[in-house]
Amino acid sequence: MITEWKDIPMELLLRIVSLVDDRTAIIASGVCSGWRDAICWGLTQLSLSWCKNNMNNLVLSLAPKFTNLQGLILRQDKPQLQDNAIEAIANYCHDLQDLDLSKSFKLSDCALFVLAHGCPNLTKLNISGCSAFSDMALVYLAKFCRKLKYLNLCGCAKAASDKALKAIGKNCNQLQSLNLGWCEKVGDAGVMSLAYGCPDLRALDLCGCVLITDDSIIALANNCLHLRSLGLYYCQNITDRAMYSLVYSRVKNKHEMWKSVKKNRYEEEGLMNLNISQCTALTPLAVQAVCDSFPALHTCAGRHSLIISGCLSLTSVHCACAVQAHRAANTLLHPAL
Repeated sequence: MITEWKDIPMELLLRIVSLVDDRTAIIASGVCSGWRDAICWGLTQLSLSWCKNNMNNLVLSLAPKFTNLQGLILRQDKPQLQDNAIEAIANYCHDLQDLDLSKSFKLSDCALFVLAHGCPNLTKLNISGCSAFSDMALVYLAKFCRKLKYLNLCGCAKAASDKALKAIGKNCNQLQSLNLGWCEKVGDAGVMSLAYGCPDLRALDLCGCVLITDDSIIALANNCLHLRSLGLYYCQNITDRAMYSLVYSRVKNKHEMWKSVKKNRYEEEGLMNLNISQCTALTPLAVQAVCDSFPALHTCAGRHSLIISGCLSLTSVHCACAVQAHRAANTLLHPAL
């Protein structure tokens, strides 16, 4: 018979905790030593994004208790986290796999150095907007966190250099998703290193990477055969040569394509999202060839996966279903006599 709070079985307690929000779970861990031990042992996912003030001290107090954490979200509306909080995470949360530090403007290179040593099992890291990090710190992180699959560096203009991308390509061979949006120092040398070193890359955002040229896209087309999403917004050095390399890679790998057809997964193979907005050097013929080669790319209403805004010369590009819809509308308006 349960007569006191501490008598609740651990399995039941963890089930109860799984039904409440993270703030309530933290409060519950302070009810008694039994609850504290059970929750601290059983809690593997935690978000502190609700904490609008004093997040740094909260992390310092919780990290020594929640040592089994695998996922930790510390996204902030205003910068609160400092290096000592990240050091506490690295010292106690060695099983951490998913960490979100986005908009942590106050963090320095020291934060990445301690994470490299304390959290080598990271598979997903979001440091978007962490503008103080240098490429030296990112190089160091890549040498130790070799299991990374998802990495968000959007806005990390100082950290995301060709030097850093070469280290990522060399060490993080399991990488599947990388966001380099508005990392203006990224050039062909870095992207090509990624293409050669990360063959399982599936999503790459290069929006605003104004230095890259066709050479980057050709390397990706030839080496990253599982690429599903590619962002090239405002990459104005991209020309038709890059588009035709994507088409050629599709044709070259037709053996895999036909295997997918047999499995009824034709549309799931190849590019499913392509953003070429403001890529003003592209012509309709080349972009239409890409659209025709990848059935999952759509220009029709509600399914925009081929984004061409800002390219007035590409208004004639349409996916197959958009053409069919246009024909159907014409048939309704002008039925055969």
